[in-house]
Amino acid sequence: MQYKNFGKFLKNKRESIKPKMTLNKFAINNDIEPAIISRIENMKQDVKLVVLGKIANGLEMTVSELIDEYEKSEFSND
Repeated sequence: MQYKNFGKFLKNKRESIKPKMTLNKFAINNDIEPAIISRIENMKQDVKLVVLGKIANGLEMTVSELIDEYEKSEFSND
């Protein structure tokens, strides 16, 4: 499975949080540098496992749930 569009998926997922969660707020709330989230969402950086764990936690999911949802999404087919 390719994860080349994970950044697009993450941005869409983060922006679907109600109330809307800004990149900076999401990053700070989850102990991630905002620049890292930005680079991941803009597909300029691959996501490291430790960051993936923090992202999943911030989305109130496990890493496996997050990956499963990505694999079922429209973003994994590009």
